[in-house]
Amino acid sequence: MYDSTNPQIITLNQIHSDKSVVLSFDDGPSKVLLQILDILKEENVQAMFFWQSRLLYPSRPWQRLVDEGHILGTHSMKHRNLVELSYEEQYEDIRNSVAHIEKITGNPLVYFRPPYGRYDRNTLKAARALNLTTVLWRIASMDWELKEDPDQIVRYVTENLEDGAIILLHELEQTVAILPQLIKAIKEQGYSFSLLKET
Repeated sequence: MYDSTNPQIITLNQIHSDKSVVLSFDDGPSKVLLQILDILKEENVQAMFFWQSRLLYPSRPWQRLVDEGHILGTHSMKHRNLVELSYEEQYEDIRNSVAHIEKITGNPLVYFRPPYGRYDRNTLKAARALNLTTVLWRIASMDWELKEDPDQIVRYVTENLEDGAIILLHELEQTVAILPQLIKAIKEQGYSFSLLKET
């Protein structure tokens, strides 16, 4: 479980009308993106995606992501640890990532997730200057560590469910393997799926 007392950071979706959680995927767009989108469409679930802008080319299936109602945010240019950079360097990295994604998609970005979940005062200041809302998570699935035991991803998430929780996943093969099972297990606990409301 993760939480922040900083009012500038979102870890829970508090603007929803029912018992729900938010799925979020980091580190795309990847080679498994289409598989993830297929599963989400089959399950009628919308999610948030935080992309490294260096991985986004016009030929990537970003249009389908947008058309199917998912939310796209930035995860920086190259997934550098931003707290090791000056304010100016952080600002330029985030600004360039936003500009690159917006140029390709034609859609304004609202959300930002710092790489590794690491941030400092300068990170938040830069995001605020760029009119971005910083989003972290409440539940980490640990999917990046569980390639050999993907069923544990489901256990990590379902044992920690709470109303409004933002769940951290990644665009990884092991995550794809368990995603239908994970969605089913979440639904069996009485949860639906929601998105943050763009302002």
